[in-house]
Amino acid sequence: MPTIKGSYEAVLIYSVKEGEEAVEALKEKFASLIAANAEAGEVDDWGKRRLAYPINKEEEGYYVLYNFVSAPEFPAELSRVAGITDGVLRDMVIRKEEA
Repeated sequence: MPTIKGSYEAVLIYSVKEGEEAVEALKEKFASLIAANAEAGEVDDWGKRRLAYPINKEEEGYYVLYNFVSAPEFPAELSRVAGITDGVLRDMVIRKEEA
């Protein structure tokens, strides 16, 4: 039976305290992870923004929105990897409603 794929979006907030090189490395790491496991879509780079509340004593974070189409198992794996990766302050992966 074929796997039903869905459209997802993931917002990741990266720490900016290690500098721009660290942010670029994290952006590339997650873009590659998504490309290897899903049909990668648009990547929307929101840039550095003030956080609503401090996370790990940090006031700012670097926001990136990834859109992709994948099997239902991958978003949980993406969130798991984000949760154990140093430099990722927060992640949120949601399934987009079909129009």
